Amino acid sequence: MDLKVFRNVVSWAQAKSKRPFFKYGLPFFIFMIGGSFGLKEFTALRFQFSKKEVLRPEDLKHLGITMKKPGEVTLESEYEKIKEMDIDNWENIRGPRPWEEPEATVKK
Repeated sequence: MDLKVFRNVVSWAQAKSKRPFFKYGLPFFIFMIGGSFGLKEFTALRFQFSKKEVLRPEDLKHLGITMKKPGEVTLESEYEKIKEMDIDNWENIRGPRPWEEPEATVKK
């Protein structure tokens, strides 16, 4: 009885293995779903071991970075600064290439 069931299972598997879905589609879906679970683990490691430091104003002041007060900088004040700039008169100056000397490109 067991041998007969085993032969039926083997013959069923051989018949199904010739179909395109079982040959190409099923491995594709297994790869896509398994890959998403694998990538989830790698991204979790990235966020788990990332450097997370809280920057306090005292630490920034010690490093020489001065923070402006929250009400001091607004969108309107920055827009007014940009409106005062002369953006119509400018000159395109090419920077030096890595193999050139900096003095060779900047000529006035």
